[in-house]
Amino acid sequence: MTKEKAQARREHIARMRQAQKSKERRTAFLMWGVGGAVIVLLAGVVGFYLVNERAASSLDAVTSAKYPGGAHVQTQVSYKENPPLGGEHNPAWQTCSVYDKPVNNENAVHSMEHGAVWITYQPDLPKDQVEKLKAMVSGKDYMLMSPYPGLPSKIVASSWNKQLKLDSADDPRLAKYIAKYRNNSAETPEFGADCAGGVNTTTDQAPIPTAAPTPAPSASAEQSVVPDATPSPSATPSS
Repeated sequence: MTKEKAQARREHIARMRQAQKSKERRTAFLMWGVGGAVIVLLAGVVGFYLVNERAASSLDAVTSAKYPGGAHVQTQVSYKENPPLGGEHNPAWQTCSVYDKPVNNENAVHSMEHGAVWITYQPDLPKDQVEKLKAMVSGKDYMLMSPYPGLPSKIVASSWNKQLKLDSADDPRLAKYIAKYRNNSAETPEFGADCAGGVNTTTDQAPIPTAAPTPAPSASAEQSVVPDATPSPSATPSS
């Protein structure tokens, strides 16, 4: 009887050990499964974040044009884009700075030909947004900023042949655009030209004329006009 009890006890211990091993395997499988799920979840979160971060800072929305440089005119230009990003422009460039009033398109386009990024914004843009833009522009070379009535979006960043429309000064694409296109040697027709020393007037102070003034006649032209000859009376023969 003792021998049978000993055998039963050994079998019971063996079953307990087997049950313990099975439990440990289930626990291990469960832990690996949970760990794998956590890893997959984290990878998904990180991937989602990276995709969103790239989308938020991508410059894929930048539009492009192919305007050649060097086309100077003295009159207003009817630009295809609003605001313009290239084309004919005034011989005088706009001094790169911050302006609280609109500036002439034709002067600003010349500044972009020298490598400037022109930041324009809707006149009713909230003051805190305007101040953030000023902080990005003030004291920096090849940066121009002014309000722009009729702007198609709240903020527009323009440089020669490039443009990006934005809804907020907090958009990370704005800083990225400036870093890429400000005084960009590959995009700037007159790379290295100065952006200081131009005109400082705004549109209300010195608007660009719509047509070239008619030149006054020269003195030589006046002298070349021959007055109509008055015939002298003929002699009457005497009878």
